[in-house]
Amino acid sequence: MSKLKIAVQKSGRLHEDSMKLLKDVGISIDNGRDQLKASAKNFPIEVFYLRNGDIPQYLRDGVVDAAIIGENILFEKGNDIPITEKLGFSNCKVSLAVPKSSTYKSIQDLQGKRIATSYPNTVNQYLIKNKIEAQLHIINGSVEIAPNIGLADAIVDIVSSGSTLFKNNLKEVEVLLQSEAVLAVSPLISKENLEILNKLKFRFQSVLKGRQSKYVLLNAPNDRIQDIINILPGMKSPTVLPLAETGWSSLHSVINKNDFWHIIDELKLQGAQGILVCPIENMVI
Repeated sequence: MSKLKIAVQKSGRLHEDSMKLLKDVGISIDNGRDQLKASAKNFPIEVFYLRNGDIPQYLRDGVVDAAIIGENILFEKGNDIPITEKLGFSNCKVSLAVPKSSTYKSIQDLQGKRIATSYPNTVNQYLIKNKIEAQLHIINGSVEIAPNIGLADAIVDIVSSGSTLFKNNLKEVEVLLQSEAVLAVSPLISKENLEILNKLKFRFQSVLKGRQSKYVLLNAPNDRIQDIINILPGMKSPTVLPLAETGWSSLHSVINKNDFWHIIDELKLQGAQGILVCPIENMVI
């Protein structure tokens, strides 16, 4: 039986988030310490643990069929590789930073300056777009130290919380790229393995939709039901069930977690009581 070969980052935050997603979709990975490859017990899949920067070439060559990878890596090293699903976690950005003492006002201030980065292709595209000529110093790791030792006037690197920039006396001044984890697919994937990938993608979509949603149960007077239904978007329409107490009903629906408090406030104004909010593990549409 054919197995889908999927790559994930060998270590780091993206690795942890990727393995959690696989676990949440019911895939049990039997991997021992320091293994570079592991098979699932209950799904036709093999997981390859690779260096993030190597994954685009493995996809391009068909060594792996798919990968959970940062969008920023594909932009830098694999913009010819198709993305089949955005996964909504491991969010970060590729940003330009300068010393806090800098009088930086606009991108034009980079003209003729030195920029240290691990993302030369991304930076070059940005400079060309803005018609700026600058000198690049390509550094793998510890890019933030470059201005402090006089190697560069600015840096371009991954920014998550911004704490690393703060510690190195730098300030973020431009965002070149917003990034999140994505599911990328090899252009050489077989038809059989593409079918397996589509099954995996369906599971991913169900879990990710559940993560973004909350299940809401509430009690409401019957004369306010329509007003409350207008507030609750639901998947199609809320479920309405009569309560033992005359004139009251129970409503069940799904809301987006980002709209949670705003919707709860509106429900209370419309007379909703006993509002119960539950997490959703999976949401199959």
